[in-house]
Amino acid sequence: MTPREIRDYLHSLERFGVKLGLEPIRTLLSSLGDPHLAFPVIHVAGTNGKGSVSAMIAEALRRSGRRVGLYTSPHLVRVEERIRIDGRPIAPGAFRRVIGEIRERAERLLGEGKLEVSPTFFEVLTAAALLHFRERKIDIAVLEVGMGGRFDATNVVTPLVSVITNIALDHQEYLGRTLGAIAFEKAGIIKPGVPVVTGVTGGPTLRVIRARAGEEGAPLVRAFGPEGRLEAAGRGERRRFVYRFRGESYRFIPGLPGAHQGVNGAVALAAVAVLESAWKPVSKKVMIAGVEHAFWPGRLELAGKRPRLYLDGAHNEAGAAAIREFIRNDLGKRPVLVFAMMKDKAVGRVVRLLFPEARKIVLTSIPYARAAKPEEILALAGPFRRKIILEPSLERAVFLARREAGPSGVVLVTGSLYLVGAVKKLLSR
Repeated sequence: MTPREIRDYLHSLERFGVKLGLEPIRTLLSSLGDPHLAFPVIHVAGTNGKGSVSAMIAEALRRSGRRVGLYTSPHLVRVEERIRIDGRPIAPGAFRRVIGEIRERAERLLGEGKLEVSPTFFEVLTAAALLHFRERKIDIAVLEVGMGGRFDATNVVTPLVSVITNIALDHQEYLGRTLGAIAFEKAGIIKPGVPVVTGVTGGPTLRVIRARAGEEGAPLVRAFGPEGRLEAAGRGERRRFVYRFRGESYRFIPGLPGAHQGVNGAVALAAVAVLESAWKPVSKKVMIAGVEHAFWPGRLELAGKRPRLYLDGAHNEAGAAAIREFIRNDLGKRPVLVFAMMKDKAVGRVVRLLFPEARKIVLTSIPYARAAKPEEILALAGPFRRKIILEPSLERAVFLARREAGPSGVVLVTGSLYLVGAVKKLLSR
C-alpha cells in the first residue's frame, strides 16, 4: 500500500467509532496466528498518567538489556508514534506492510462472514502493533489501554502484571457517569492470578478494584499504602522523590516535569518490582534510570525557550489539576495559555481550574469536528474575559502568546492532545 492508500484506509476506519466487545479483535488476531501470544506483556490502564507510566516501565526494561515493544495512544504528529521498539517508532515501510496485511485479512474475514463489520481504527492499529512486535521478536511488550479496559482491544492479552494508574472522570459517555462505574471498566483488565499494581489510594474506586481482584484471585499491590510510601523534597521542575516500597528505597528525579510525575514514577517502580517475581530481575539502579530518563512527548514537554514554551495534553479535570499544581509550585511565574478543548470534555471545570492561574489566555481552534469553538469556551469563562484573546488561527495564537509572554516569560499550550499535536507540527516547520 502507498502512503496515500494507508492514510485513506485508516481515515475510512474512523467512521466506525468505538465498538464494545472483544470478539472482532480476537477473530482478526486469530487469522494472523495470534501474535499477542508470542511475548510477555505488561498491561497499563488508568485515567491519567498511563502513557507516562508505560514509557517509564518500557525505558527501565530497555535499559536492562531487553528488546521492548511499546504500544500507546493517541499519537501527536504521526500515527507510527503509537508503535515503538526500544523507543523508536515503527518505520514507515514496515507500517505500510503490516497495515496492508491486516486490511487484506479483514476484507477476507468480512467476505467469509467471520466479521460482521470492519474493524475499527484502534483495532487495526492494535493488531498492527502486535504483529510487528512478533515479527521483530521482542522480549516483552508494554501495552497502554486506549480507553477503559474491559472492552478495549488491548484486553485480549493475559499479562504478567496489570497496572491501573488512577481513576478520574473522563470518557463518561462510554465508561459511565460515576467513579465507581469507570473503575469497573478499568478493572476489567484484571486477569485470574495476575498481580495488579494500582496507584489508586482509597474510596469507592479502590473498593471496586479490590473486589475485582478478589474475584479473579489476582494479588492486589497498592503502590501507595501499607507497602509503598512516596516523599517529595524541594520545589521546582527538577523535584526529588524518595519512594519506599517493600523494604527498598528508590531515590529519583523524574525525567518528566511536575509533581504528578513523581507519583507516576512510583507506580512504574512498583510495577517493575512486581514484574521481577514473575519474569526476570531488573536492578534497582536500572529501574531508577528508567524513571529518570523516560521521555513522553506532550506531557509538560519543553518545546521552546525565550519564552519557555510547554506543551501538555491535559484534557480532563484531573489532568488540569496536575497542571495547576505545576504552575503554582514549580513554574515560578504565571504563564500565558494557548487553550483549546474538545467540546465533549468537561470544558467548564477545566476552565475554572486553569484560567485563574494564567496571566493571559489565547483561545484558539483546531481542525477537528469535536473541537469546541473559541466563542463556546469564552461563554464559560465569565470572570476571566478581561484577560482572554480570541484567535482562531493556531499559528497566530502561538505568535500572540509568545509576544505577550516576552523572552523571560512562559507559554503553556494545553487543553487537548490534538492541540499539542497541531502545535508540534507547527513548530517543526
